[in-house]
Amino acid sequence: MGSEGSAVVVPRSFRLLEELERGEKGISDGTVSYGMDDADDIYMQSWTGTIIGPPGTVHEGRIYQLKLFCGKDYPDNPPSVRFQTRINMTCVNQDTGVVEPHLFSMLANWQREHTMEDILMQLKKEMLSPQNRKLAQPPEGNEDGRIDQKGLVLKCSIV
Repeated sequence: MGSEGSAVVVPRSFRLLEELERGEKGISDGTVSYGMDDADDIYMQSWTGTIIGPPGTVHEGRIYQLKLFCGKDYPDNPPSVRFQTRINMTCVNQDTGVVEPHLFSMLANWQREHTMEDILMQLKKEMLSPQNRKLAQPPEGNEDGRIDQKGLVLKCSIV
């Protein structure tokens, strides 16, 4: 009976729970990981991601921390993505660490089926691209002055 063309739309909360479970199980290849920032965040908006730089590039051996923010319209619209770790990439704003949607095709051409894991894997692939693989990088441990989403300056000092 005429069910062709009708798709089931998974509610936002179910989708995010699926992504959380996948992130916690570490189903990917181990070079990217992600999870929630705050287990008490009932809207599941704030996430942390990690990418291990791919071998054979200037990113090799580096660990990059990212923040992903899933607004209430996720997954219909992409999350905002920001590197906490300083990085030079053609799609990343050097001052804020924000992955610029108009410079990163996955965000520019967002589809509801895409996931946070897909974004992290695509950013890792972007590190391998000819324009990014040899791009000079800031010194490691250079996160001073990075502004987070709430406008606070993040600093880490070892005393």
